[in-house]
Amino acid sequence: MSMNRREFLKIAGISTVIGLGGTAAFNKIRESALEAAQIAPNTSALTAKQWAMVIDMDKFKSEETIKKVADVCHRIHNVPDFGNPKDEVKWIWTEKYGNAFPGQEHKYMSEEMMHKPFLLLCNHCTNPACVRVCPTKATFKRKDGIVMHDMHRCIGCRFCMAACPFGARSFNYRDPRGKDANGRPFIKEENKEYPTRMIGVVEKCTFCVERIEKGLKPACVEESKGALIFGDLDDPNSEVRKILKTRYAIRRKPELGTEPNIYYIIGGNDYAVVPEIR
Repeated sequence: MSMNRREFLKIAGISTVIGLGGTAAFNKIRESALEAAQIAPNTSALTAKQWAMVIDMDKFKSEETIKKVADVCHRIHNVPDFGNPKDEVKWIWTEKYGNAFPGQEHKYMSEEMMHKPFLLLCNHCTNPACVRVCPTKATFKRKDGIVMHDMHRCIGCRFCMAACPFGARSFNYRDPRGKDANGRPFIKEENKEYPTRMIGVVEKCTFCVERIEKGLKPACVEESKGALIFGDLDDPNSEVRKILKTRYAIRRKPELGTEPNIYYIIGGNDYAVVPEIR
């Protein structure tokens, strides 16, 4: 394969910079490339200044409907099923109210609310602690607010897992591409359009960024049939903003200052129609 003079000098220049500046220089080049990729996105891609999600728990009528939302996410992202809680890898999972919202429960809450399974996922925080501690920049925040994790750059130090106050990341203690003792693969139905992972790396929800780039909403949103609402939090005309303006919603551990961008509607009251008290 031939190479012209311009291509040769470009490669040589990058090699020289990396050689002189080491990791810091390489990271700078990588960041520039990421910025360039986001400046010229696919014209069909969905765009936002700050992606956010509202989860309307009133619209989930059974645990089966909640399970379908998690299953579709895990299926299309090749999330392995190791068959035991110790090695569990999860992008979306459920917890009872007390575990999901510690400090926001009280003894007079309804039994239904206390024992209802709440869907949990990465909160794609405005001030993500995980990004600050990652030594290789495998975890980074996009300009549209999505907190990404580059599984190919991850060295498995698990600093991000320790920093995340929501338990939103999983570690592959076993080889996701492997099989169990009976010869059954950990990835039941491999999606060839999404990469599989290797042992020793962290993974988490990415808001289905690969679908957003194609102009599609996250798979969990489509599967939820209206229970999950996805949109631009900075757009006052977006569906998420309209819902948050009229419905009561809470977030996980707001006191920590990470500013989660996942909101939960936990009551049926429409605050827009409450009469004014005089």
